[in-house]
Amino acid sequence: MQLNPYLFFSGNCEEAFKFYEQLLGGKIEAMMPYEGSPAEQQTPPEWRKKIIHARMVLGDSVLMASDPPPAHAQKTGGYSLSLNLKDTAEGERIFNALSENGTVQMPYQQTFWATRFGMLTDRFGIPWMINCE
Repeated sequence: MQLNPYLFFSGNCEEAFKFYEQLLGGKIEAMMPYEGSPAEQQTPPEWRKKIIHARMVLGDSVLMASDPPPAHAQKTGGYSLSLNLKDTAEGERIFNALSENGTVQMPYQQTFWATRFGMLTDRFGIPWMINCE
């Protein structure tokens, strides 16, 4: 069994996934717009170039996402993506890039359980925890 996060964006899924791919060294395997899909006719015309489904491989993990049409959008909450690293400098690089134009809840710092840990919400509205044990 594998548990994979599925993220919902508000129209910027493609931009977010391209950023995550470059920053985290992932590989986007799918980036499908509403246009040309069976859902195209039920999608507002201004939303048809948005993403109905995206899939990215990050090491042994899979991250998936979409842009639900505004009428189906829901406020996200109750989760964080937790990225666990061994290299504190790499963790700091990722933390700084994700926090740019985002909101830091806890600075990247030493804690009693980790050599470095930080929490933030990135500019796409996705909450992250960066942990270096």
